[in-house]
Amino acid sequence: MLTVENLSAWYGEAQVLREVSLQVAEGEIVTLVGRNGAGKTTLLRCVMGLHARATGAMSLHGTDLTALPPHRRARLGIGWVPDDRGIYATLSVEENLLLPPATGPEPWSMEEIYAAFPRLKERRKSPGTRLSGGEQQMLAMARVLRTGSRLLLCDEPTEGLAPVIVQQIGDIMRRVKARGVTVLLVEQNVHFATSVADRHYLLAEGRVVESLDNAEVRARQNELLEHLGI
Repeated sequence: MLTVENLSAWYGEAQVLREVSLQVAEGEIVTLVGRNGAGKTTLLRCVMGLHARATGAMSLHGTDLTALPPHRRARLGIGWVPDDRGIYATLSVEENLLLPPATGPEPWSMEEIYAAFPRLKERRKSPGTRLSGGEQQMLAMARVLRTGSRLLLCDEPTEGLAPVIVQQIGDIMRRVKARGVTVLLVEQNVHFATSVADRHYLLAEGRVVESLDNAEVRARQNELLEHLGI
């Protein structure tokens, strides 16, 4: 579904990505793991078209993304779930869901959203300021799905959340995958990553250094945790 080839990126004179290549198949959940500063978020931003100083090639279902602005990529089905969640604080849950237009190829109806996210249905009249961190994360994911995105770019969805909420986010990820949605996920929580993802790319100093499946991650868990500084 997604192909990234020889992607390099800079902030000013500092190079953060160095000829990164990876692939994500349709229906997969793939994680990017690595220390802070390894380039994981920058990679997601490049795929969404939010980072200007980049070279290399990217394609979605064979369509070249390289010269397309973010809104064109969104219409092709790429959805961005940032680490700050981007919730409109003064709008209700339902207003947050209805605000962005359904531009992607397969938008979810409100009925489908509330079936997948029953907590949001319960809180549909609540303003963003009254939502917990977990509820905000659910809302950020649901809003992108309602627009019709088929590839979700999720940046640290479990950061700062209680273990019980992390488990709920994992359940939602699995339901989304069952619907055929593809996810490229930045995640520091190795336990969570192996519970939801099919494969993992390990980044170090802006490069992909390994591609691992769940069995390999579990077998080398202590080594990887030390590598990640956790």
